[in-house]
Amino acid sequence: MQLITNLLSRADLPEVLPTDEAAAAINRKPQTLRKWACKEDGPIRPVRINGRLAWHVADLRTLLDCGRGK
Repeated sequence: MQLITNLLSRADLPEVLPTDEAAAAINRKPQTLRKWACKEDGPIRPVRINGRLAWHVADLRTLLDCGRGK
């Protein structure tokens, strides 16, 4: 978990991540995030950039913080 937290706290991290990187950051499979996007029932919502899903780093951080009880 510390590795994930360190990854998401890097200052040089872009504002959004593609699905594969976002999934790795929150320890989920990319298909899980795609399902959240398709069904619009996940805890976070993606944005679409040129038809591709992208996930806000701030949303990923919030999701992880909620899971830790912060």
